[in-house]
Amino acid sequence: MSLSGALFNAFSGLTANARAAAVVSTNISNATTEGYGRRSLDLSANSTGGYGGVRVDGVQRHVDPVVLADRRLSDAQLGQGGALLNHATTLESLVGESGAPGSLTVALAEFETALISAASNPAAVQRLETVAYKADGLADKLNAISNGIQKSREQADQSIATQVETLNRTLERVQVINRDLVRSAGGNQDMGALLDERQKLVDAIAEIVPLRVVERDRGEIAIFTTGGAALLDGQVRTIGFTQTSTIEAGMTQSSGALSGLTLAGYDVSTDQKGLFRGGSLAAQFEIRDERAVETQANLDAIARDLAERFGPGGPDTTLIAGDPGLFTDAGIAFDPVNEVGLSARISLNDLVAPGSGEVWRLRDGLAANSQGPVGEARLLQAYTTALSDSRLPASGSLPAMAQNVADHLSTFASSIAGDRVRFEDDQTYFVAQNTALTELELAGGVNTDQELQSLLEVEKSYAANAKVMSVVDDLIKRLLNI
Repeated sequence: MSLSGALFNAFSGLTANARAAAVVSTNISNATTEGYGRRSLDLSANSTGGYGGVRVDGVQRHVDPVVLADRRLSDAQLGQGGALLNHATTLESLVGESGAPGSLTVALAEFETALISAASNPAAVQRLETVAYKADGLADKLNAISNGIQKSREQADQSIATQVETLNRTLERVQVINRDLVRSAGGNQDMGALLDERQKLVDAIAEIVPLRVVERDRGEIAIFTTGGAALLDGQVRTIGFTQTSTIEAGMTQSSGALSGLTLAGYDVSTDQKGLFRGGSLAAQFEIRDERAVETQANLDAIARDLAERFGPGGPDTTLIAGDPGLFTDAGIAFDPVNEVGLSARISLNDLVAPGSGEVWRLRDGLAANSQGPVGEARLLQAYTTALSDSRLPASGSLPAMAQNVADHLSTFASSIAGDRVRFEDDQTYFVAQNTALTELELAGGVNTDQELQSLLEVEKSYAANAKVMSVVDDLIKRLLNI
């Protein structure tokens, strides 16, 4: 080999060593960076010019596509489970644990206890005031739960709007990176930073909706939901949604009162079998359009049962058809056609409101013309019986079985608590699964010990190439001195 050939070989080696050292140092400095893919230098023999040497072909980024895809699907499950668990926990806090102070079941028990106490001494005005106060508290508790349910629907609607905006913005950024990668295809420059950024963007999308990534030519990718919707394939398909600021009972997507999703201008299903099934976005639709609606319907049915037990045809014989009962629909008589949202409107009859001075009507009848004997307890006893009597509910939202009011409330509270426990168990599994996949992904990432060993090898190679150049330099000097 000629001196010039040896010099060329050593110089190409030094160039490769410098590039390799930079790659190793980048790996070590980003060992804990989220979304970073380990780099390695691609080298090949240089066959041009007849000298040999080494050629840098580029920098390769290493990720395990199978583990990455599984972890992204796990991210979607984690997001979905977290949203459903948060909703169930919120509902449970609104209803309260059975037997706990401030809970719905305790509000009923306190009302029933007040009735029993008043029936034992109907002449005691203070005991009648307590009945009115506890009845008002029961109605207020139903109002608070109903308002909380609608608030959760509003929050779900707001979350949908935020996530749709995030999806559209992130997809556009991925498209920009795709174009940059296509323009840079064929060169030997390190595109790892762009690939890292794109991976983080796709990960953000995966938390909202489960997806599949398909590799296209020249480093470009296409993104599809697992339900089959094409979000990005050459061009971004924009997702549309319109937020509703205030949601009331009875407002649904099917009635046109609430917005659904559009994809590239076309309506798409948002149910659990739709194109966007799974993930936190689908969970928010499930909360807004299914779970909260069902919970509201059950609560309204309980409020209806309570109003009808104490309305015309019930214990108070002074009432006639069309009269407001002990529990009213915002001050008027309850009409069965207006069951939707009743739990938000149910209230104690103003005639016997606490402090009204007419609580004697609890003893003598709401429509009584005057007070009767102060020792008469039959109506108060009949009220207590009305609460404890098992009867078939008139509403189709409750099970078609004879139950008393306490049974209805206990079943309702138990269902809410059961949902929370079930979602908590699911989320525990999702967290464990996601943690395992994340650790598996990280295991294939940067190993600092191996990188330091590689750096030592680079150092040895650099020293060898430098030695060759030094020897060549010395030989050239000797030739020049001859």
